[in-house]
Amino acid sequence: MAYRIIKTEENPILKKISKQVTDFDEKLWTLLDDMKDTLYKADGVGLAAVQIGILKRVVVIDTGDDHGFLELINPEITERKGEQREIEGCLSLPRKSGVTLRPRWVKFKAQDRNGNWYEAEGEGLFARCVCHELDHLEGIVFTQKLAEGERVRISED
Repeated sequence: MAYRIIKTEENPILKKISKQVTDFDEKLWTLLDDMKDTLYKADGVGLAAVQIGILKRVVVIDTGDDHGFLELINPEITERKGEQREIEGCLSLPRKSGVTLRPRWVKFKAQDRNGNWYEAEGEGLFARCVCHELDHLEGIVFTQKLAEGERVRISED
């Protein structure tokens, strides 16, 4: 396991679409373990593989709730309900934040590290995080999802 460098907004890889994972092997497991280490070291709640320069449909999430730590491989949102307007930030856009409009609740399907499909659902921060990270897999960052009338905020720290 190792800490990987998080790519920041000037890196063009963040605008690329990630590819499906087809090999569920030790290389993938190492990537997942490294992503977990990187997420926790950066004190984040979600991380997509593209954020560390790997164009694979792989995400790790830990919003500190009952879901615990999750690995999402080839994830797809299958249902969305409601709306929430909340402030988001991103490990790839340090010091930036903004209010986005996201679903209040989502249900998704994904594969685990062994290729087994599972489903999960959640609301609030968890739903926002799932949407945020899946956007990364499509080359989209949160600043492209700002709620109407909102703008990017830059912190001084």
